[in-house]
Amino acid sequence: PQSQAGRLTSFSSTQIFMINLKRRKDRRDRMLRTLYEQEIAVKIVEAVDGKALNTSQLKALSIDMLPGYRDPYSSRPLTRGEIGCFLSHYYIWKEVVTRELEKTLVIEDDVRFEHQFKRKLMKLMGDVEQAQLDWELIYIGRKRMRVQEPEKAVPNVMNLVEADYSYWTLGYAISFQGAQKLIGAEPFSKMLPVDEFLPVMYNKHPVAKYMQYYESRDLKAFSAEPLLVYPTHYTGQPGYLSDTETSTIWDNETVSTDWDRTHSWKSRQQGKIHSDAQNKDALPSQSSFNAPSSRDEL
Repeated sequence: PQSQAGRLTSFSSTQIFMINLKRRKDRRDRMLRTLYEQEIAVKIVEAVDGKALNTSQLKALSIDMLPGYRDPYSSRPLTRGEIGCFLSHYYIWKEVVTRELEKTLVIEDDVRFEHQFKRKLMKLMGDVEQAQLDWELIYIGRKRMRVQEPEKAVPNVMNLVEADYSYWTLGYAISFQGAQKLIGAEPFSKMLPVDEFLPVMYNKHPVAKYMQYYESRDLKAFSAEPLLVYPTHYTGQPGYLSDTETSTIWDNETVSTDWDRTHSWKSRQQGKIHSDAQNKDALPSQSSFNAPSSRDEL
């Protein structure tokens, strides 16, 4: 792992991890340039490359797919890319617990930052601390899946809602207690994609039979509203490439999945993403975020 040095500073006591596949130097370089401009220091975590995992390695880790799991929109099984993604996040949770880190920010290497990202994030986390909110996971980027109903606003914390069923792990804050819960669930023997696992753990997954394999589902999960990070590319756009979905299935390295979300129900079910608040009726005025531009804007 590497870290940026010199003039860059972290957010007070918050450790920031950036997950990056070694073979994706293009993403790493782009992100480091962007972070440097915002004076944000990160620790680069080399992602587990699912495409390089073999069957014996999976057996050594005692990894088994959650019984009956199928992607809810394509009906395909778990892929090795998704296992690699899960392991990349899992090893960060392990480090959080080992080092007893009070709060940690995790970002993936394919994100773009919202206008005035650094100031907005510091304001949000400051408000959370001042309100003494008991939190364990806060999405700063996600794909909200249930867009019909507004999520519940958090009292005394502007721009924060209680998270409903969500996809993606491109950016989130995790607490020490939250990491403990995720590891304590022992997910290796009943694995599903990490962005399906998290909603299971905060009891918001729509497939009840998946949740029955996890007895404790009381993770305290929230989301920034509006979001603070977004994907660099959306499904179907030029340049879109999934390192997790377009790989071999988990238990047979000879069977590949070149499935594309642009031809799946998933892309049709997901609501349009934009930077406006999606829960406007549940939130106070956004005026606190509309201050003049600062050094960290993109």
